[in-house]
Amino acid sequence: MKKKQPAQLQQEPLMTLSDVASFLQVAERTVYLWAQRGMIPSFKLGNVWRFKRTDLERWIEECKTTTPRSTAE
Repeated sequence: MKKKQPAQLQQEPLMTLSDVASFLQVAERTVYLWAQRGMIPSFKLGNVWRFKRTDLERWIEECKTTTPRSTAE
């Protein structure tokens, strides 16, 4: 019988560079450069970049709050 892991221990699937490019609607090269420069939450497994969707969603929310807004109406 297979043991079920508690919800907090279950791993979310990791996203590839291609997955993230599609999710963010930008070029793969852009995601690669952001990852290399530490501008986007990411990590390397061996030689490949990987991303967690929850980290990306948090990063997007942070970007929304720090993006300058025009005061002109």
